[in-house]
Amino acid sequence: MIEAPLADRLRPKTLKDFVGQKHLVGLDKPLLLTIQKKTLHSMIFWGPPGCGKTTLARLIAQEMEANFVGLSAVSCGKADIKKVVAEAKATLFQQQTILFLDEIHRFNKLQQDYLLPFVETGTLTLIGATTENPSFTVISPLLSRCQVFVLESLTKADLKKVLRRGLKTLSHTRYVIDKKAEEFLLEFANGDCRQLLNLLEATHKLYHRITVVNLKNALQSKFLRYDRAGEEHFNTISAFIKSLRASDVDAALYYLARMVDSGEDPLFIARRMVVFASEDIGMAQPTALVVANDVFRACETIGLPECQENLAHGVVYLSLAKKNRSAYDAYMKALADVKQYGNLAIPLEIRNPVTKLMKNLGYGAGYEKYPKTSLLPDKLKAKKYYNKIVQ
Repeated sequence: MIEAPLADRLRPKTLKDFVGQKHLVGLDKPLLLTIQKKTLHSMIFWGPPGCGKTTLARLIAQEMEANFVGLSAVSCGKADIKKVVAEAKATLFQQQTILFLDEIHRFNKLQQDYLLPFVETGTLTLIGATTENPSFTVISPLLSRCQVFVLESLTKADLKKVLRRGLKTLSHTRYVIDKKAEEFLLEFANGDCRQLLNLLEATHKLYHRITVVNLKNALQSKFLRYDRAGEEHFNTISAFIKSLRASDVDAALYYLARMVDSGEDPLFIARRMVVFASEDIGMAQPTALVVANDVFRACETIGLPECQENLAHGVVYLSLAKKNRSAYDAYMKALADVKQYGNLAIPLEIRNPVTKLMKNLGYGAGYEKYPKTSLLPDKLKAKKYYNKIVQ
């Protein structure tokens, strides 16, 4: 009989045993109150790998006494969703159906569109999980019908609890671990309990004793398998963008290679490069956006392994380009005023006099094509958002 991986065996059986995310499931926190009051609605869990998204969804279904169906957007399609919908409709008045869709960002627009009516009518309660910002990867109509909960990487204190449980399960008794080995494991995990448990289990099976040397040896072993697509996901993309911003070509290429080698989605990398081209290079070299878009298109049409050459080409170009955040900064200042003052009255002279009444009210009166004065609302007339100076 094949034994389930340690990470799977250690999944908490009750919400009380769940580790981490106290800002969501702690006393009087929003997700806990939702469960206690039985007011479950569709939601998106956004957070790094190994922070408990799948486990939390399962526990919610258990607490709500709902039918739990878990699918991965990587391997399922419309036919799978159709089957879940048919089963949910058959039991609609007896039991709530929770569809947990892991890596929901992998679903394209059409696939997400297909989900929409069933979420809207309550046929399905959707819990989507993603490591990417849902604002960019989930369609607006679906996102508007879901509450987004942001999950955080586990703290060292959280990981220590998980480690203790893992050691106890592996040894079937109280287990003493070398202090340096424990620190190595906690650092290696980087907030991801799955990483921690996978390495712990591999080392235990190969060597039994948990030491730093044995942990390092196990890391080199083919025996150890874990999701490299999520390894240090956020730290690496952050280092990548900051290297581009600093015009450090070598560092940017290194972090690119690290992401590609770990199995990161090339479209995710290319999408960040497109954003970077406008946000950080902007008016200093407007063609950067053209190059970044072409890199994205190349990744979309060619795919790996060949598109890594397109990514490298784009990375070198963006690294060497002059930087100017003036357009981005100007927009953020304008956005801050929109949020602070709301929809201020638009000056009459630039309103469109569609009807006779509008014309009589002064819409369009005194309009000039090339005025010397500001066309901002009266309250903001003196504002200057855009600074032409290249930074």
